[in-house]
Order: sequence, then structure tokens, then C-alpha cells
Amino acid sequence: MSIKLITFDLDDTLWDTAPVIVSAEAILRDWLADQAPRLGPVPVEHLFQIRQRLVDADPSLKHRISALRRRVLRHAMQDAGYAEDEAASLADRAFEVFLHARHQVEIFPEAQPALEILCQRYTLGVVTNGNADVRRLGIADFFTFALCAEDLGVGKPDSRPFLEAMRLGDAGAHESVHIGDHPGDDIAGAQKAGMKAIWYNPQGKPWAAEGKPDAEVASLAQLPALLLQLG
Repeated sequence: MSIKLITFDLDDTLWDTAPVIVSAEAILRDWLADQAPRLGPVPVEHLFQIRQRLVDADPSLKHRISALRRRVLRHAMQDAGYAEDEAASLADRAFEVFLHARHQVEIFPEAQPALEILCQRYTLGVVTNGNADVRRLGIADFFTFALCAEDLGVGKPDSRPFLEAMRLGDAGAHESVHIGDHPGDDIAGAQKAGMKAIWYNPQGKPWAAEGKPDAEVASLAQLPALLLQLG
């Protein structure tokens, strides 16, 4: 196999996502307490109910997480008594506060050196279900393209994001490898599209899903040598 295209997941593959989201949620709550006091301490259950109602009415929102969060915030504002226009404005501003905080990630120290090596030899792309933007993170130059479920309207493990990645990367399935942490979304999804899939598993977890990855790494620093072996 001659490898031409390498695609990467982002969240929990190039950085640890959980602490960033926890921090972003806290920053959002503080902003809302100051800027939307009528909202008060909204129970998480109420927000979840709004979210579920919106997804039930429009299932495509499941893959459009930015639009969904905006709508949840807008509906919560309206439920708290804000007029429609004011609720929409507050929701948009609140979302931007969250999105800025959501991008305060600490990229794994071995990620950038690995990307610098790989982009010299392969076409690199992003396939993500999240709403992180590589342009905001200063790593866009490594990637030829970035695909997110928000833009496509469909997310991993559906094969369509991977097929679109191969089209943009001008590569066949036998020339393409995807790297990610999620056994279903990343490994099974990529393999369903005919790609090879490398499981990023820094914690050394046992494989508990059906099938198996084509390879496994505990550190992104292992990728250049591994990909040469696969190729």
C-alpha cells in the first residue's frame, strides 16, 4: 500500500478535550449570570429537554452542534422572558464566548512535531464531528482541508465524511489512513469507507469494540515510523 492521504480526528486525538469543555461551560455560565440575569441558574435538565425537543424536530441538528447550542441558548432565553430579538442576540454573543473558550486547548506536545514531519510526505486532512477550527488554533497550515459534521450535515461513523476527505485529497481508499481515538466514529467509520485506521490510545485501554484497528499508537510521535511501515 502506498499511502497518500492521512486524515486526523481532532478532539482527544490532538488534545485533551474534557478539561477545555468544562472550563468553557464555566466561563459561559459566568457570562450568562452577568449578561442575562433573568436566565438565573438554569437546571441542566431543562437545557437537555430543550436540546432533545429541537433534535426531535430537526434530526440534522445532531450533527450541527454549533447551531444546536445557539438554538438551545435562544430558547432558554425566551423561556426566561427575553423577547425574541434580544434572546437571539444574547444567544449569539453567549455562543461566541463559549466558542472562544472552547478553543483554549493545549495541543499535545508531540502533535505539532509529528504533523510537521507528516505534511512533508503526505496530504493531511481533518475529519471531525466537533466544532474546533484549526485556523483558530494556528495549525491550519499543516492541513489541506478540514471537514466537520457541522458543514457536511452528517458525522462519523457515517462513511460520507471519509469519502469526501478522499475526494478532496485526491486519494483512493487503499491510499488513505485515518487516525483517531474513538473505536466507532474513527476506526469503524474509516474502515467502512475502505480506509486503514490507526487507533490513538495513549492510556493503553483494551480494545472492546467489534473488529480491530489496523494499527495502534500510544503517542503521535510514533506515527511517522508507523506510516512508513504501513506504506
